[in-house]
Amino acid sequence: MNVLAETDAAYIAGFLDGDGSIHVRLKPNKAYRFDFQIAPNIVFYQSEKGKHILERLMQMIGGGKIRVRNDGIAEYTIGDIATMTALANRIKPYLILKKDQADLLILILKRKEKIATEEDFLDVVRLIDSYEKINYSKKRKNNFNLVSAKLKNFKKKHNPVETCS
Repeated sequence: MNVLAETDAAYIAGFLDGDGSIHVRLKPNKAYRFDFQIAPNIVFYQSEKGKHILERLMQMIGGGKIRVRNDGIAEYTIGDIATMTALANRIKPYLILKKDQADLLILILKRKEKIATEEDFLDVVRLIDSYEKINYSKKRKNNFNLVSAKLKNFKKKHNPVETCS
């Protein structure tokens, strides 16, 4: 991440508070150890007409990518862990509406780095579920209950209990 002046950090925080999102999704993915990918993002939104503003943000911050959705909304998405961690820590003092989301993101990113066991993974999944209380979206399908049930079913299939005769 680029070095941000105080005014730039405050501007980015205000932009994120108004036209941004901090979230972490659980995406089914068999390539990952526990069959789910932990996918954190910081996202800024504008209409396609305002895409140049997102390009300026990307120059200020460094990293990430911009795409235009089919509905005419442009998104600037940051998914790199180092950049998200540095950005969240840098702008946190200026956040108002999304301060709790930033704190939770920082905690999840720290814990994600240290996942060694299924229990560690499920602890992070519980933290991810906390976004439901502080974000507007309530459409999450992949949550602690679903993930833990799938992990139990996986164990049953691959580690059947032998019965004694």
